[in-house]
Amino acid sequence: MITTVASLALPVEEKLKIQKNRIEPEKGTASGKRISVVTGIHGDELEGQYVCFELIRRINAQKEKLKGTVDIYPALNPLGIDSITRGIPAFELDMNRLFPGDTAGNMTEYLAARIVEDLAGSEVVFDIHASNIYLMEIPQIRVNARHKDQLLPLAKEANVDFVWVHGASTVLESTLAYSLNSIGTPTLVVEMGVGMRITRSYGDQMVDGILNLMKKLGIWEGETAAVRQPVVSQNPKDVAYLNAATGGLFVPAVRHGAQLKEGDLIGRILNPLSGGVRDEVRAPMDGMLFTIREYPIVDEGSLVGRLLRVGG
Repeated sequence: MITTVASLALPVEEKLKIQKNRIEPEKGTASGKRISVVTGIHGDELEGQYVCFELIRRINAQKEKLKGTVDIYPALNPLGIDSITRGIPAFELDMNRLFPGDTAGNMTEYLAARIVEDLAGSEVVFDIHASNIYLMEIPQIRVNARHKDQLLPLAKEANVDFVWVHGASTVLESTLAYSLNSIGTPTLVVEMGVGMRITRSYGDQMVDGILNLMKKLGIWEGETAAVRQPVVSQNPKDVAYLNAATGGLFVPAVRHGAQLKEGDLIGRILNPLSGGVRDEVRAPMDGMLFTIREYPIVDEGSLVGRLLRVGG
């Protein structure tokens, strides 16, 4: 059932609508539990759009196996998605810096407050993001250290490759996830893929993870795929940031997600005018390459990758 979470009038007799698709079990079989999947806070992040489609498709194919409610919000920032804009067009605002919002506030504050209100009480919320157009991320969940005791057991069931626990000081309190976690609604922030694109294999992997967690929570009784056990990082020193020493054309030499040894070649920065190699980017330690540069043009200091020390 498609319903409207919030609606506001726009110029030229148009309306801004934030909608959700609520999928409910057959009468008499409900567990009373609810899971929510949200995406599209940033209009240039589209990986979650495919997740919404595929999750709905799989649930509807075995509707009799559904024992709880699934709420799917594919576009929290519909104007941004329509205009391929990260923030809310015209307002020049990042929607993920407006929460928890205020129903008595301006338009954007009202929308944020209605979203939080609607999501509150879910057993778990998946807040799905993609990277920007410059970087590709392996499927990962990022967890605020303040809420790790509650969130880590859930994240480990979600079929991601990596769970990254961030220090509390690095997490903005104005995000949707922080606002929901602060009121007792467990929220997992998923990062995967690249901006303005869909990586179907990552989307399928994420849907497998959502269904697995639904089964653990008693919301789903259908078949689920075996999920991978993620690497969990809680030490900031285990992550190496790889920055370009010079400008040029970055061409990777390894695949995204590769397991590397210290000194392994990650990529080269080329000079297309002279035909020379300006620099080589090498692994500073043994680890997994969980971020890689997708957009090839780099300047000095541009991030070209992130490496996670595995077993460190």
